[in-house]
Amino acid sequence: MEQAVYTGYQAINNINVYYEFYPHQSSEKTFVLLHGFLSSTFTFRHLISLLKKEYQVLSVDLPPFGKSAKCNQYVYSYKNLAHTVIKLTESLGLKNMTFIGHSMGGQIVLNILHMMPELADKAILLCSSAYLKRSKFPLIISSYIPYFHKFVKYWFARTGVKKNLQDALYNHSIINEEMINGYLQPFLEDEIFVALTRMIRDREGDLPVEVLKQIKTPCLLIWGDHDKSMPLKIGEQLNRDLSNSELIVLKETGHALPEERPIEVYEYIKSFLGKLQTAAD
Repeated sequence: MEQAVYTGYQAINNINVYYEFYPHQSSEKTFVLLHGFLSSTFTFRHLISLLKKEYQVLSVDLPPFGKSAKCNQYVYSYKNLAHTVIKLTESLGLKNMTFIGHSMGGQIVLNILHMMPELADKAILLCSSAYLKRSKFPLIISSYIPYFHKFVKYWFARTGVKKNLQDALYNHSIINEEMINGYLQPFLEDEIFVALTRMIRDREGDLPVEVLKQIKTPCLLIWGDHDKSMPLKIGEQLNRDLSNSELIVLKETGHALPEERPIEVYEYIKSFLGKLQTAAD
């Protein structure tokens, strides 16, 4: 029997946030999934199909991506996105959560762990963003130019979804029409590019080392050895700076772990949970 899924929008922090929730009658554990830049909950579809068999799952479209609202008045900072996710989990009454963040989503998870360390018992960081600086001042100033969003759209059209997928994946043979269309769909309307222009201004730099060292939540870091977006050296540095972390490296794997290695990621997550439970006992 197909498991139920509740999809919908929640007005949180002055913006409509799209989410998918997969309840599980016999599990109190909830995984909260946060995707990366230019992505959506679509990126987790393979991992969700594995996790939902044993756990509750909440997958969120971070504004302005996926089906969430594209609002030019919303503040697209990591801190505010983290605050939005926190408020969403509170509105749904979720407890006993483990956060999974891919790429930019990993940086938002780290912000959540810093802001509310009691909210999550564990975290999984998949090729997490780390150590990135804020956009350079000339680019921030340029974002105020009228119709600057058209330049953003032009850049996106030039790079293209297929090219971005080729950069993110080590194994190009898995790229198909379903994948291309799934990542393209949210970018067919101009509103996303107006919001991305706002994001250029709002996005602060990644958490500094002194803050990372304060995070005590157990973190499992999973990285691809051929990651071009967040090279393995970033994962190794993050593993050193987080006081309670473990790093797993997947061979012949790129940046898009949920696409390329969902089964291996799932197995490492289960192993990580098991080891922590054994240690607690």
